[in-house]
Amino acid sequence: MMNCTRRDIAKLALAALPASRLLAKPNSKFGGVQIGINAPYSFHGMPADADSVLQDLLQLGLSAVELRSQPVEQFFGAPVIPGLGRNATPEQRAAQLAAAEALQKWRLAAPMSKFKEFRKKYEDAGVLIEILKFDGVDSMSDDVADYAFNLAKELGARAISCEIPVSKTKWFGQFAAKHKMMVGYHGHTNITSPEAFGRPESWETAMSYSRYNGINLDIGHFVAGNSKSPVEFLKKYADRITHIHLKDRKLDNGPNTVWGQGDTPIKEVLQLMKKEKYRFQGTIEFEYKVPEGSDEMKEIARCVEFCREALA
Repeated sequence: MMNCTRRDIAKLALAALPASRLLAKPNSKFGGVQIGINAPYSFHGMPADADSVLQDLLQLGLSAVELRSQPVEQFFGAPVIPGLGRNATPEQRAAQLAAAEALQKWRLAAPMSKFKEFRKKYEDAGVLIEILKFDGVDSMSDDVADYAFNLAKELGARAISCEIPVSKTKWFGQFAAKHKMMVGYHGHTNITSPEAFGRPESWETAMSYSRYNGINLDIGHFVAGNSKSPVEFLKKYADRITHIHLKDRKLDNGPNTVWGQGDTPIKEVLQLMKKEKYRFQGTIEFEYKVPEGSDEMKEIARCVEFCREALA
């Protein structure tokens, strides 16, 4: 018997659809609120190339995305930086360093015009790249920081997102101001380190450095780390929020849960976005354990439907 992957089945299903359905573009703007997803991060263990990510977005009916830079750059042949385990050998570490240096050279030589092809590929399918996420920002040279903003602009992004020490946001905020593009700094649950984005004061410090320094507010992490609702913080700084990450977690550094089973006010936040006509994206970041008998795509589809119903 022929073995079929989930992706093969999806392709067969697409082929069986009427032409009118195939021509229809996705629309995940519900009640005026744009819903997207952090990709390919949320597609754990699945192919992370540009075409596979786009296919998954279309399968889910998502018309916007916070896209990592890797699928874009690797689509055009950028070097891949290998990951390292805890017990990495000196040779593996040297190979990673060499790959990072090769990537920097590639980035500085890349003609910006070709990235318009990538933007067209996604937009023709009906997907907007609203946020471009970069890893390793705090180790970038000034030239590569410029490249990051130029790439984001070529892709049509409204903002860059990243994870970076608070003290480095003064440096990176200068490039945000130069390019007149917002940066959303992502936070987790560490509320003790002055370099971590966890407490409201962390973002307030970063925002004092540049008017283009902003907030990628992860409402699940905020609840788990601060043991309180993120709603008042969201209201106070709505004009500095680039996008929010949607997930459900328990208080007091509790675990990720199926949406609706934790302490995160996802529905309240979405309805506030609708009421106040906030323009920033509500971005699904899928992290909870897949229940037995289900699969990741089914669960992400449940999250999309949760948003649709909350915004009806």
